[in-house]
Order: sequence, then C-alpha cells, then structure tokens
Amino acid sequence: MGGILDAELFGTAIRQATPLMLASLGGLLSERVGVVNIGLEGKILMGAFAAALGALLTGSLWVGLACAILVGLTLALLHAVATQEWRTDHIVSGVAINLLALGLSTYLFRQLIVPREEAGESSVVPTFGAVSLGGLENLPLLNVLVKDQSWLTLFALGLPFVLLVLLMRTRWGLRVYAVGNDSQKARMMGVPVKRLRYLGVLLSGALAGMAGAFLVLAATGQFRENMSAGRGFIALAALIFGRWHPLGAAGAALGFGFFEALQMRLQGQPVFGVQLPTDLLLMLPYLLTVIALMGLLGRMKPPSDLGN
Repeated sequence: MGGILDAELFGTAIRQATPLMLASLGGLLSERVGVVNIGLEGKILMGAFAAALGALLTGSLWVGLACAILVGLTLALLHAVATQEWRTDHIVSGVAINLLALGLSTYLFRQLIVPREEAGESSVVPTFGAVSLGGLENLPLLNVLVKDQSWLTLFALGLPFVLLVLLMRTRWGLRVYAVGNDSQKARMMGVPVKRLRYLGVLLSGALAGMAGAFLVLAATGQFRENMSAGRGFIALAALIFGRWHPLGAAGAALGFGFFEALQMRLQGQPVFGVQLPTDLLLMLPYLLTVIALMGLLGRMKPPSDLGN
C-alpha cells in the first residue's frame, strides 16, 4: 500500500472532492434554513452544461462560470417558489428538478453541442490552470495538498471556514439556526423567515452550479450526458455525514473524494496480492453514500424544522 498512498493520490482526492464540497456546503445553507435540497444533482448537471455551452459560445471561462451560477440560481429559485409559495413537498420538488435537469441537459446537449461535433468542430473548452502560491508552495503540507490545483479548489477549501464564522459568529448565522430549528418562534420574534429561506436556497443553487462548472472548466474540459454521475447525492450524504456542520460536511466530502481517488488508483493494481474487481472499486463512493443516507453510522439529527 505504500506505493498507493502518495502525495499524488491526496492531490487527486482534493480535486475529486471539490464539487462535492461546493454542493454539500450549498445544501447545508439550504437545509439549515429548513428547506430539504435533494435537487443538488440536477443543479450540478445543468451547471456543467451551462458552463460548457457558455464557454463554447463566447470563448470565455468566466462567462461559462457565470452561466453555470445563473442556471443554478434559476433552478434554486424554482425550488424555493415551489416549497415556500406553492407548499410543494420538498422531496417531490427536488426530484422534479433532478428529472427536469436530466432530460433538459440531454436534449440541449444533443441539439446544441452534438451538431458541432458532427460538423468537425471541437466541443472542448480550455480549463482554469493551476494557481501559483509563490513561496507558500515550498511548505511541505501545502505542496502536497494544493499543488496544481485550480482557484475553484482553493475556494472550496476555504469556504467551510468562512461559513463557520458566518453561521457561528454573526447575527445572520444565529437567525439561520433559529429558522431551521423553529420557524414559528423565529417568525414571532420578527425574523424574516421566508427571506432567509429564499436566500439559503439561492446560495445553495449558486454553489451547486459552481460545482457543475468545476467538472467542465477545471476537470474535463467538455460536457457529456449525465456527467454529474450522482455527485449531488454524494454531496447530500456528505452533508448528513457532517451533521449539517460546515467543517463536518467539508471533511466528509474530502473523505468521499479520497475513496473516489483510491478506486481510480487501485484499478489494475493488486491489494495485498489480490486483484479487486473494477466494478467493486467503482461502487465504493456510492456504497458509502447509501450507508450515510440509511443512517447506519449512527443517529444524525437534522435541523428540527427541516422540510416544514
């Protein structure tokens, strides 16, 4: 195992965890104000498509990123209106968004991008390059963790600490906890419950859109059908693993990213003299997701008013 657990593996794990951290922290902001957000998968998928299309049409990665965030915000607004104005069940609304995103992204991909490929035009866009940290890269730990990482990854690594301060040390954060745990009491105390819920859901959409943009603009350079590949559900599992806490959610996302990187490394390599089946290795992150969602790792207490 010594040749497997090296610096490159941990760097890959952080890259694999980046979209999971962004999406899970977005889900945290939504669920902390009491809105279940099972639609993270759809927002990641549509964000990836919007990023690819925006970058292809304009040649600008920043326009692609803006398109991804805008699409994430649009789907989040739809979810917020459905749950807060129309009083739709949160799970039903989230599933509807996932189905809408799957069908719409597939249709638009075949209508707008596939014809370009059939005409001989490239559908590959440039990606954000690695960020140089100057002399900080000489520090052993930082050199291992952030070498060759894009700014989106660095943003994802710093975001949980920012959210921790905002949620624990500001008036806004205290109101968020109040709304998520007892919206009726918060409303009686003059807290703008609906406004905070809209804000939480919209922020979750923006971060999920960024997660989708990462898949195209910092990882693969092109969009493919269903390329979110269940990352929204893994992000939801990371949120539950992390007990709705910024550092916990980010840590769980890093754990999932590690197992994703590990299964990639182990393919074709024997472990203690045994060649593990590829299908079994591919199943590792999803198996952990199922375990988390089933609550088999202990009781996970969500915000008291979640889903109401």
